[in-house]
Amino acid sequence: MDIHRAFYHAEDVPQDMVDRRAEVVARLKALEEGASPLVNFLQNENAYQELRAEKQYNLQMLNERYQIGPEQIEALYQYAKFQFECGNYSGAADYLYLYRTLCTNSERSLSALWGKLAAEILMQNWDIALEELNRVKEIIDSKSFSSPLNQVQNRIWLMHWSLFIFFNHDNGRTQIIDLFNQDKYLNAIQTSAPHLLRYLATAFVVNKRRRPQFKDFIKVIQQEQYSYEDPITEFLACVYVKYDFDAAQQKMRECEEVILNDPFLGKRAEEGNFASVPLRDEFLENARLFIFETYCRIHQRIDMGVLAEKLNLNYEEAERWIVNLIRTSKLDAKIDSKTGTVLMEPNQPNVYEQLIDHTKALSGRTYKLVSQLLEHAQTQQAAR
Repeated sequence: MDIHRAFYHAEDVPQDMVDRRAEVVARLKALEEGASPLVNFLQNENAYQELRAEKQYNLQMLNERYQIGPEQIEALYQYAKFQFECGNYSGAADYLYLYRTLCTNSERSLSALWGKLAAEILMQNWDIALEELNRVKEIIDSKSFSSPLNQVQNRIWLMHWSLFIFFNHDNGRTQIIDLFNQDKYLNAIQTSAPHLLRYLATAFVVNKRRRPQFKDFIKVIQQEQYSYEDPITEFLACVYVKYDFDAAQQKMRECEEVILNDPFLGKRAEEGNFASVPLRDEFLENARLFIFETYCRIHQRIDMGVLAEKLNLNYEEAERWIVNLIRTSKLDAKIDSKTGTVLMEPNQPNVYEQLIDHTKALSGRTYKLVSQLLEHAQTQQAAR
């Protein structure tokens, strides 16, 4: 009602809005009365300390000593849910946490955990939200769903919700790779949500620690390029699959537009009267480095003018950019100012390093394979 008055600059509000407010207040009071015995108990520190880790003991103790039964516990859930719907996210998160300490219904407990995750996201408590996200993930991966499709659906929901956390958390760019690049979640993306490849691809580009999984991810991009199109994934395909650097240059311009208009990637940082998009600048810097590295891998002598065109820079900017790479030891090359070319130093692959790279992920893949076999065996046994 206050928002209506401020928006329309009028004191009078529609009657249906007044009636709706009366209904909400009455509903809130009724739920508060139903949940009050349990809420009062939980707010009593001495009484709360009587609870134990065993839920069945807690339910029996509450029923015998405080006359608190399943009806009051269910009332607490409904009260927390209504608090969330009214915008009291802090209260909803607290009540849902307390509800889960007493709830014995796995489905309702998971629903309460989803609600707490949503409340923490809306309050922008990113550290706590990340903890709740991991709890939901653990339950989804371990829970026995009625059908595999429901499990895939829950994984897709989780990944969508996680975008709010990963693109606001300090360590989100690494965390999104850890989650999205897992086999089960990557399969869910390829099956039902290929648009999420945009965010995983962006995380790989801006993550300065070039992870070994990046090569495997390029294979996924190659597989999906005919069924899903996105400037960011197409950019990677142009650089690492097609080796089409002219197309990569065009895609890099499109990537900039995508980032600026994406609600997660285009997050703005304001300093005084100046606003910037940090992810855009970092993405373009690393995208140029990707083009340059790949281009240099197949050429020994490169014309500076051609390279400036490939990097979408003018001649002076390209020269300064390459000089900075050489100074920071990111590039083993020399600049011939007379001919205006870059001379690449031969880089012979080390046999031992190649062997380490190929065997580095062997233990992880073996563990995944064993886990999948055990899960398949458990599913077959349960079906019998």
